[in-house]
Amino acid sequence: MSNETKACRHVAIIMDGNGRWAKAQGKPRTAGHLVGADNVRTIAIAASELGVEYLTLYAFSTENWKRSEDEVNYIMKLPKIFFGKYMKEFIERGYRMRMIGELDRLPKETKRVLDDAVEQSKNNTGLNLSIAINYGSQRELVLAAERYAKDVKDGKIGLDISNEEFEQYLMTADMPNVDLLIRTSGELRISNYLLWQIAYAELEFVPEAWPEFTPEVLERCIRNFGNRDRRFGGVKNE
Repeated sequence: MSNETKACRHVAIIMDGNGRWAKAQGKPRTAGHLVGADNVRTIAIAASELGVEYLTLYAFSTENWKRSEDEVNYIMKLPKIFFGKYMKEFIERGYRMRMIGELDRLPKETKRVLDDAVEQSKNNTGLNLSIAINYGSQRELVLAAERYAKDVKDGKIGLDISNEEFEQYLMTADMPNVDLLIRTSGELRISNYLLWQIAYAELEFVPEAWPEFTPEVLERCIRNFGNRDRRFGGVKNE
């Protein structure tokens, strides 16, 4: 297996279990979200040190609006708390912040904080840390198809395009597809996350809730990835 095939360039994580972890501790669900947000910093540093180039984290889905108003309002305030604590360090470490999702539908203050993080770090060349917020993969594909259809209608592109050309309409247009997808908290679902981008990703479902997800668990997942035989639909050479 070549080094290129075995490289784990892009790790995506479904950060699940904050609320359940907090309830198990006798705390409100919001306490779990706060600890979970702090863990983003810990895992970002670990991922960078392990050679990961792209780390994409599922923070809030298009379906999460169904949660209680109090919980949603708290989650929407977390970016300001998080970047207020860690943005200076992220800049110093050379991390580049990216956001994927329908940001225009977020509260104005939340969107402003996210836009500022992207702007401040746009010239950095270290870890690409992407936050998926108000993101749903089916919606992403619909929006991409709409943009593609408009370009066809306007005569900018033809109907016969490659997968690589269509990828340019996705929110992850300039990012490599996912090598390793991790979901925390023991759930065995993809939950409408990066459906196109994980077409040939290796999957890891771990029992630890996101606040319990440590650098050691991440390293274990990446080590497991390194032991997988990735054939991308081909046949292993004997």
